[in-house]
Amino acid sequence: MKIAGEYSFANGAEVVKNQYAGLFDEIRDAISKIDAEAHRTKVSKEVTMTNKMLFSPSGLNKTFKELLEPLGWNHHTEVCEYSTDYYINGFEPAPTSKRRPFRDMDFVKQRLGVEVQFGKYAFMVYNVAAKMTIFRNFGIIDAGVEIVPIKEFADHMSTGVSYFEQFCWDLEKRGVSNIDTPVLILGITAD
Repeated sequence: MKIAGEYSFANGAEVVKNQYAGLFDEIRDAISKIDAEAHRTKVSKEVTMTNKMLFSPSGLNKTFKELLEPLGWNHHTEVCEYSTDYYINGFEPAPTSKRRPFRDMDFVKQRLGVEVQFGKYAFMVYNVAAKMTIFRNFGIIDAGVEIVPIKEFADHMSTGVSYFEQFCWDLEKRGVSNIDTPVLILGITAD
């Protein structure tokens, strides 16, 4: 695979390339080693693409993990302790399941966070506009990299997968806030 686009959110390109140059090299190297065609394994059941072979997001994510974890990139999870202070009128929540709620980040190394997103649009926006800031506030990261498909690549995945061009447009129109974390957004595609 290769990087086809870069978008600097809240000075993300400058921060990542200057303060995390070695880590950015590891990310770029991992992307270049992935054979996207090896992940064209998903048989579409969608009416508009019946039986068409699509790229598998789960396969691509697994390969990122296989390439980055040996280099010291670790998955990071924060357990959520939800407050009951905001309930009103004497409401008491019922006991919840044994599984505790959490937020996680795909990869973290030396305070740089990485999210690989081949999902719906809302997840891309959430990663950059909320999750990266939350993890910075926890003292886990100082900057981030978001890896997403460009439209041409997303067109060969299930319908509804968001893409780099849409994401950049929305972030440009949203603007940057003083609480935002520097994030370099990479648009990737098959070779």
